[in-house]
Amino acid sequence: MTTWEESADVVFKNGIMFNPYTCEWVYEDFAVRNGIIIGTGPGYTGKEEVDLKSSYVCPGFIDAHVHIESSLLTPYEYARLVMKHGTTTVIADPHEIANVSGTAGIEYMLQAHADQPLDIMVMLPSCVPATPLDECAMTLTADLLRPFIGKNEVLGLGEMMNVPGVLSKDPLVMDKLTMTPIRDGHAPFLTGPMLDQYITTGLQSDHETTVLNEGKEKLQKGMFLFIREGSTERNLQTLIPLVNGCSSSRCSFCTDDRHADMLVTSGHIDDCIRKAIEFGCEPELAYRMATLSPAERFRLYDRGAISPGRIADFCVIEDLKKCTVHSTYKNGKLVLPEQFRSEKNHTIKNWPFHAKTPSMEDIRITGTGIARVVRIQEGQIGTKAEYLHLSSEDIPDLKRDILKIVVVSRYYPDIIGVGLVQGLRLTRGAMASSVSHDSHNIIAVGTSDSEIISAIASVIKNTGAMVVRDGDEEACLPLSLAGLMSELPYEDVCSALESIHHLTTACGAIRDPFMYLSFLALSVIPELRVTTRGVFDVNRFSTVPVFIDEEESGKP
Repeated sequence: MTTWEESADVVFKNGIMFNPYTCEWVYEDFAVRNGIIIGTGPGYTGKEEVDLKSSYVCPGFIDAHVHIESSLLTPYEYARLVMKHGTTTVIADPHEIANVSGTAGIEYMLQAHADQPLDIMVMLPSCVPATPLDECAMTLTADLLRPFIGKNEVLGLGEMMNVPGVLSKDPLVMDKLTMTPIRDGHAPFLTGPMLDQYITTGLQSDHETTVLNEGKEKLQKGMFLFIREGSTERNLQTLIPLVNGCSSSRCSFCTDDRHADMLVTSGHIDDCIRKAIEFGCEPELAYRMATLSPAERFRLYDRGAISPGRIADFCVIEDLKKCTVHSTYKNGKLVLPEQFRSEKNHTIKNWPFHAKTPSMEDIRITGTGIARVVRIQEGQIGTKAEYLHLSSEDIPDLKRDILKIVVVSRYYPDIIGVGLVQGLRLTRGAMASSVSHDSHNIIAVGTSDSEIISAIASVIKNTGAMVVRDGDEEACLPLSLAGLMSELPYEDVCSALESIHHLTTACGAIRDPFMYLSFLALSVIPELRVTTRGVFDVNRFSTVPVFIDEEESGKP
């Protein structure tokens, strides 16, 4: 008679296993059958045995909130890259691709889940468009989203960015909140009674927290806190003091928006673990935040720990504090390159790209007096509103780092917004991109109108791209999939990004300037933005002119 102990397909022996329930490392064997852990401890035998040689073994890492499109990679290339870093599950909100292709974009991401080993679990985009004033390919109502509820890969409702709609109990917003019990929030700088009201509607988490007291209040009021470390949104060092033995179950890591080159050079969730430990977090708490905490938040009770009944997702780590991932296992099997299928049979059709190259007159700014200027904050996606005295004839003002920014609609020809930005540090040349959250219109900035127009023309020629121009010199990454993602292997994407960064650095730009540029049109993050309608005051939730009257300057 075959005993339970003898029924394993494979037994992993001699590993130092992390137990996130107790936050301890235990020298223990574990047995796997049909991709599921059937037991831990001595006495198990199987058809195969794997000697882990006293390496550290950790449950597969989980990213609590990510936009795969922001990596500039297809989901297949993204999976091939992040699984090398121990990630086995990501909680993806596909609102970038949904903005430009509607429900077809969600279907594309669900298909991607089925075609490679990484588990891409989807949170349905709650705000497409991001605000009623924004443009997109399709307005995703509750009626359009509801058919996706119940699919195995769909967990709940993604980040609810429409804070005014929530607080006013807009019926269309409330209709979406009733669809599912799992609802992610998006509440930058929200505090006090407004935060109370936001939470009362059923929103449960936040990944936009950038200030320690803000994060503490959200934890105290019962929210899950996703501590973000992306290409530009680097909040980990500020927020990690909030993590302790009690709060770690409510805290998870997320990358939100991280370009392919950062994934290659720094890593993924393993990078978050390394930094958390470096910034003073106990290693066991950091590993819990990367595994069981997000699993429990999203009610994924089939993963997040190496324990009986859970999926055998884990990674082998050589150095505990450095979190150096040696190998990754999915469903008990070593992840190998041949497991990643080609994406060529799955693409997105009928995504609009009707942009028209603007003329010099189209992007002209006229006026003298107090001007509204969008000021970038390094390491954050939030901006500050500056009110500076200048004349349009002095733009660009390189001494004060004030440049013209142009947003060209990808959906409707001849719709163009202009404004001013401070903090990109360009001293020559221009940049343009079809990645511009969340509507993904073409956004450009530069030191001369002619170079701005030239860069925009190159983006349009490629039907989506990231472009930097410096006189006659150009570096370009074509984004042939919906103007958001490259269909190239991640190695080639990183090579193109290296050329782009080399040229932007030569032009004096801030580090990762395209990531900052991509958020300058995002009309749901305070304080000032520039959209196809012009300058947008997020606090007022309305479009405002570039120049204000002198008597208004004290109270903008």
